[in-house]
Amino acid sequence: MEKFIDNLSPMDLMRSEKMSLVQLIIPVESAHRAVSYLGELGLLQFRDLNAEKSPFQRTFVNQVKRCGEMSRKLRFFKDQIIKAGLLSSIHPVVEPDVELEELEMQLAEHEHELIEMNSNSEKLRQTYNELLEFKMVLIKAGSFLVSNNNQAVAEECELSENVYSSDRYVEASSLLEQQMRTADQSGLRFISGIIFQSKALRFERMLFRATRGNMLFNQAPAGEEIMDPLSAEMVKKTVFVVFFSGEQARTKILKICEAFGANCYPVPDDFSKQRQITREILSRLSELETTLDAGIRHQNKALTSIGYHLTQWMSMVRREKAVYDTLNMLNFDVTKKCLVGEGWCPVFAKAKVQEALQRATFDSNSQVGSIFHVMDAVESPPTYFRTNHFTNAYQEIVDAYGIARYQEANPAVYTVVTFPFLFAVMFGDWGHGICLLLGALVLIARESRLSTQKLGSFMEMLFGGRYVLLLMSLFSIYCGLIYNEFFSVPFHIFGGSAYKCRDATCSDAHSAGLIKFRDPYPFGVDPSWRGSRSELPFLNSLKMKMSILLGVAQMNLGIILSYFNARFFRSSLDIRYQFVPQMIFLNSLFGYLSLLIIIKWCIGSQADLYHVMIYMFLSPTDDLGENELFWGQRPLQIVLLLLALVAVPWMLFPKPFILKKLHSERFQGRNYGMLVSSEFDPDVEPDSAREHHEEFNFSEVFVHQMIHSIEFVLGAVSNTASYLRLWALSLAHSELSTVFYEKVLLLAWGYDNVVIRLTGLAVFAFATAFILLMMETLSAFLHALRLHWVEFQNKFYHGDGYKFKPFSFALITEDDD
Repeated sequence: MEKFIDNLSPMDLMRSEKMSLVQLIIPVESAHRAVSYLGELGLLQFRDLNAEKSPFQRTFVNQVKRCGEMSRKLRFFKDQIIKAGLLSSIHPVVEPDVELEELEMQLAEHEHELIEMNSNSEKLRQTYNELLEFKMVLIKAGSFLVSNNNQAVAEECELSENVYSSDRYVEASSLLEQQMRTADQSGLRFISGIIFQSKALRFERMLFRATRGNMLFNQAPAGEEIMDPLSAEMVKKTVFVVFFSGEQARTKILKICEAFGANCYPVPDDFSKQRQITREILSRLSELETTLDAGIRHQNKALTSIGYHLTQWMSMVRREKAVYDTLNMLNFDVTKKCLVGEGWCPVFAKAKVQEALQRATFDSNSQVGSIFHVMDAVESPPTYFRTNHFTNAYQEIVDAYGIARYQEANPAVYTVVTFPFLFAVMFGDWGHGICLLLGALVLIARESRLSTQKLGSFMEMLFGGRYVLLLMSLFSIYCGLIYNEFFSVPFHIFGGSAYKCRDATCSDAHSAGLIKFRDPYPFGVDPSWRGSRSELPFLNSLKMKMSILLGVAQMNLGIILSYFNARFFRSSLDIRYQFVPQMIFLNSLFGYLSLLIIIKWCIGSQADLYHVMIYMFLSPTDDLGENELFWGQRPLQIVLLLLALVAVPWMLFPKPFILKKLHSERFQGRNYGMLVSSEFDPDVEPDSAREHHEEFNFSEVFVHQMIHSIEFVLGAVSNTASYLRLWALSLAHSELSTVFYEKVLLLAWGYDNVVIRLTGLAVFAFATAFILLMMETLSAFLHALRLHWVEFQNKFYHGDGYKFKPFSFALITEDDD
């Protein structure tokens, strides 16, 4: 058996790639090019040899600062392009890379030019806004100051008294004209200006309080929206005129105007002067509009030119910054002529790394070649799995729980099948499965286009799991065919039913039940179970027992994988004192229960399995009576119960004492090198291989083993019970579908009214889409995730490794700016 296992070909993804710790000695003149070529290759993870130094103490700190400054300028250019609405001008182009110094000069020139353009544009825009506001104040304030036909044109707002009648209004208007004509004699003065419409009411109240009501406030909407220079948004403003008397009131009003951000403009009393100023303002506004349009066209032309190269420049700066960040992780040798670096690379990539170093030496015309050699590693290597578009999502599901320890068995190999299948057991409905399949096919069909677009977080997650969704939908169709449910409706797909009514009218089908008259339905659940009086007990029994069978099978798979882990790491202790007792304990109890379920299905017995399992512990020697399924069942139960009891101390006691004995023999020199346990194998736990061998804390090891044993014994019971969620969610999904079909769609269809039928159809479609296809999908997904992370992976998966993160230009994103 062992020879057969050893001769099996290695399975892809089963073990992480073998890694080597390598040292690079690169001449200074070819270092930049060598690191660039390694970044293009993307198969070497550098170690930081200057971790104790701050970023400002490193060798290439100035180059990193320069790249950071160029990144800032490029972000400024991008913001300006977005602000100008020229995002479509950004196109990825492929052109020869320019030198970093030349690019730095170009970016500085472009930034200076854009800043100058923006400054001039802001000044012109401010002048334009001021003239536009002045024009509005002249027009609106003039209507307050000059009346036609002895009537006030503008609306008055006087807080000191309220004008109720039209006679008093005319009287007030006449008085105002009278006061304006005698302004020089009486000392009545006014201030005109413009303010934000949202501040007008508070502004008026403040003026009234400050002057104690000794003022007359008039306001009118400006009529045109004005661009706010700070937010670049169009805002509404209000023109106002404040009449007052006295220098002290004038000082207060001007201070309040300044506090509220109101702009004051002088309006002459003479109407002819107003018209003359208005004509001058209109002429200047026309000139400024022409100048502003020309400036915007010139700025857009410059931004379009920048946008044509922006993507390439940003990519180049990112790569250069990444190269110098990586060079900062290297050390100078004593001669200051070479850079020394260390890193991890997969064994299969060593030849490619050496080729990249040789190419860098040749391209940089260096007289000295780079040195590449493999080092002995003390710490644990990183974990690296080569995945593709299909397997990547399943590997991410496993990695979300924890990164695999170096070269331990990878659960993703089995998750590819077991995860969507367990999801489908809970979601099984081939109508809903077809809906999911259509969605998955749409995502896969648009894969090339969606992969280049920037998606939202939800759509990005959905697109990343498109192949998971594909298998989930296919398995849901399969399980739905087994359950014989199409939106909860059964169909005679694989032939006629094996049952028929007792009489021709079928009046007692739901009370007395059906009778079997031919061979069983060939595939899945017989459609005649739907609506019968025994439908729920039958489906409950079927799905509950099926959940236990699937759970015990998956837990056994997890324990078997722990055997392959122990065998791979040459840990005979784990095989003898962990794998063997765990298999015995689990299968003596729940493996035996699974066997009883299968035998009961095969022979059609009416035995009560609850009674069998309970009295297996309470009264193992009692006669089983009608619950006996096969000859010799009682002695078999006694043997299995004894094996389960023996397995617990077998897991708990031997391993700590053997470890203590092996440790003492090793360091007394009598049996040096015989230790083969994973606890002291440098290949398994290199982190502790050379530091902690001198110390052996027996109590700590024993407590750890006791916790592990108790956790497995209790977990065997709780994990088996946890798999009953497959039954519970499947039943819930089926019943929800039935409720929506019978109580919504069929109920609405029973009315002879088109509106009611369409309403019922809409409600049914909404409930199907948002409750059954979205919420139930998410629920089944999370429960399948729980079953894999807890019930399956805790049998063999440590998940305490760290991910291989190579230096690669392909992994650099915009966030790295």
